[in-house]
Amino acid sequence: MGRLSLRERLSEGVFLLDGATGTQLIASGTEAGVCNDYLNIEAPDTILDIHRSYLEAGSDAVLTNTFGANRYALARHGLAEEVAGINTAGAEIARRAAGEQKYVLGDIGPSGDFLEPLGSLKPEELKDAFAEQAKGLLAGGVDGFIIETMTALDEIGIAIEAVKSVSGDLPVFASMSFDRAGDDFKTMMGVGVEAAVSKMVLLGVDAVGFNCGTLELDEYVELAGKYVSTARALSQDVLIFAEPNAGKPELVGDKAVYKVSPEDFAAAAEKIHSAGVTIIGGCCGTGPGHIEAVAKKMAR
Repeated sequence: MGRLSLRERLSEGVFLLDGATGTQLIASGTEAGVCNDYLNIEAPDTILDIHRSYLEAGSDAVLTNTFGANRYALARHGLAEEVAGINTAGAEIARRAAGEQKYVLGDIGPSGDFLEPLGSLKPEELKDAFAEQAKGLLAGGVDGFIIETMTALDEIGIAIEAVKSVSGDLPVFASMSFDRAGDDFKTMMGVGVEAAVSKMVLLGVDAVGFNCGTLELDEYVELAGKYVSTARALSQDVLIFAEPNAGKPELVGDKAVYKVSPEDFAAAAEKIHSAGVTIIGGCCGTGPGHIEAVAKKMAR
């Protein structure tokens, strides 16, 4: 009997994503300022080891090391022409780590610029850029796509449409990044939870979520409750996912240090799951230890 498709597996209950890639690269000695995505070409074994560490910790899926591998972000490193190669290599490395038992999500982050009139991006050109990235990931063998850390409705809408235009029947996850705004939550561009979830659900994604941001663990739990109630008012079918940071970082010397323990992170993850979130991973500051603690907590 073959492996369940990703969509079938998601319907079975708790599904664990991995934790931060950048945090692990820093821990491995990767120099600040390098193009992390190009390590798929320059240092594939480093990326492979990170994926394997998360899978051994209990992740059901790993995200490709391609968060900034769109042509706009890569252009800042002089690598705009390397989109296909970097994304395909990233997917192939993750596939090698995951084998045929675990899953691979093609990771797509924001362009780093704004659409007109705030910035210089043109909608059709941005859509082409996200589609180009998705094609490279698809060629490398991903099981689905995750669009994450978005802050603007127009950009996430274009990203979803672009990915769905080339993804065939593969699942698509979409996520925005929130900060505390008074007694509510907003993205950097002022987008509230209701507007974010409504936009993503309307565009037909399989899972809506939140990741990163500048929240404490209890605030991520609160955000999860708001996400679930908002999503359920719109759709009974859409799944909800969460990739919190390991709390707020503290400045130690000249470095941002995340001090949340794996046990505290797992306790928050359990509360997030109890709110109705079935797909859980970690963002900045999380490592294999955090994912392992979550896996053990979920198993109980």
